[in-house]
Amino acid sequence: MRESDSSVFVYLEKKIPLGGWKEYLIRTSRGPVSVIVYGEQNKPALITYPDIALNYVSCFQGLFLCPEASSLLLHNFCVYHISPPGHEFGATAISHDHPVLSVNDLADQILEILNYFGLGRVMCMGALAGAYILTLFAMKYREHVLGLILISPLSGPPSWSEWFGNKVMSHLLHFHGMCHLLKEYLLKRYFSKGVRGDAQVPESDIAQACIRLLNENKSTNVLRYLQAINRRHDLTKCLKKLSCRTLVFVGEHSPFYEEALHMTSKLDKKNCTLVEVQACGSLVTEEQPYAMVVPMENFLKGYGLYRPSLFSHSPRSPLSPSYSCPELLYPQSMGLKLKPIKTKLASK
Repeated sequence: MRESDSSVFVYLEKKIPLGGWKEYLIRTSRGPVSVIVYGEQNKPALITYPDIALNYVSCFQGLFLCPEASSLLLHNFCVYHISPPGHEFGATAISHDHPVLSVNDLADQILEILNYFGLGRVMCMGALAGAYILTLFAMKYREHVLGLILISPLSGPPSWSEWFGNKVMSHLLHFHGMCHLLKEYLLKRYFSKGVRGDAQVPESDIAQACIRLLNENKSTNVLRYLQAINRRHDLTKCLKKLSCRTLVFVGEHSPFYEEALHMTSKLDKKNCTLVEVQACGSLVTEEQPYAMVVPMENFLKGYGLYRPSLFSHSPRSPLSPSYSCPELLYPQSMGLKLKPIKTKLASK
């Protein structure tokens, strides 16, 4: 067991029955955070952050089980899956005495986690609310972020309809816990109608697996993350100052489709690429992960990273800030909108 140099950290390591995974429970100044680490820690770091009521399995497992995506990401990175407070497997309910964290608190926790592991500059991947947290982190701590991969991101304050929907979910969480109606709200947030199913078509395997994982959550912990996101502030006014390269995915049936388009319009077009995925909801990582492979491969080529079939060895040092092929990331080269992207699901 390793001890941190600072008393603010407490370390817990637990072997997970998925070869090479370890769980670190890090006690930051704003509370404990679970981090699942996979890979060799001398590789460049990729950190992930999930949406409300999700963790690394329910938010990113589909992408990492996609052979083409996993060979690209796991060959080049050591992955650090950060869970929002209380969203890890087996989490206990957070005490009511503990203050509700703000979005700034959640972003600051990430810096403490990076300091704990001794990480310098990292690649970031976030979905929905997690994309907002990582974008905020990139704006506050630019020197630590090499690039952003965002899935159906949020960047502005909640619209009236989102604010009202979040209030409904907050009420359900407080009085009824993870009830059937709440899970329906969340599935609409994550997936397209084709995955959710209806009276004539049963729920897909993806939706059923997500529901089983939602049942594991403590409602009070989900409520805290939801409250933080519902009180978020507007980042769009400062997005032009975001210097790191950004790859944005959004499903055409995502409730946050317009917000993702608005966000990309505020980013520096030389550093941002938008990929719209046909017949897909918000969680492209779960619903159509194959649609992410080619755009990610082109994005990472700009950092000198390739598929393992091209190189016989993995990178062993931090990513270089000098990009070997920056033109690959320009919208003119990659396509500002790659729509429709044909996947197995979309072509059925």
